[in-house]
Amino acid sequence: MKRDPAELALKDCLWPQWKVSPRVRGFVTTREGGVSEAPFGGGAAATGGLNLGFSSGDAPDAVKENRRRALALTGSRDAAWLEQIHGTEVEDAQAVVERLARGERTRADASVTDRTGVVCVVMTADCLPVLFCDDDGRAVGAAHAGWRGLAGGIVEKTGERVATLAGVPASKLNAFLGPAIGPQAFEVGEDVLEAFVAAARADRRDATRAAFRPAGGTPAKFFADIYALARLRLADLGVQAARIDGGAHCTVTETSRFYSYRRDRVTGRMAAMIWLND
Repeated sequence: MKRDPAELALKDCLWPQWKVSPRVRGFVTTREGGVSEAPFGGGAAATGGLNLGFSSGDAPDAVKENRRRALALTGSRDAAWLEQIHGTEVEDAQAVVERLARGERTRADASVTDRTGVVCVVMTADCLPVLFCDDDGRAVGAAHAGWRGLAGGIVEKTGERVATLAGVPASKLNAFLGPAIGPQAFEVGEDVLEAFVAAARADRRDATRAAFRPAGGTPAKFFADIYALARLRLADLGVQAARIDGGAHCTVTETSRFYSYRRDRVTGRMAAMIWLND
């Protein structure tokens, strides 16, 4: 039997290993399973690339087909595609979908919903995608956490919105940390370190500093662990470590699997998607 090429996207997606209601469905795409050509192409499997970003410079028709394939995996017609701005705004996913139907964009970096069939989605190519849900599948959310958004509280704000919709304490949420730039590749300046320390709770400032290590031989440069920084912010919400999945990949060094802006500059975008089934 001939295989549908779109199955490649399903095969290569990353799925949270959550022990939650089967109503909750979510995944993060990789660069495999689409129709985009170099430099937006696939990796080791030598397929077309699954670039989902219109602003990347890729052929619009290729991105449209890639988005169709990604959305087909959800079984939904409605995805809350955002115009991400590295901020901390959290939107209702259904409102985003309705604006898109009118040809309007929504400038935000996270969306949440308690409606079935509405897909929360954020795109990344080094920044950290964070997916949220409660145990019983009452609400879900997706956040785009670049360093500015993470320092500014996008994780806490998104988690609080999901918890409110679900009617549970934020400590009862589950979080999935999708693929992002790893601690061996995320070189930043002292300004980034100080921004995180200044924004941290007083009792977490030492732990926040510990998420940065000096870049050898480069004054005032550090390697930042964005996963550790996100876990600290989730801890501020009361989310226990046992409820946090993911955080084990590096988009920069895993060249055949992920897009990376820092590595390639001209590159595609992956998507983290989460939704509720009936």
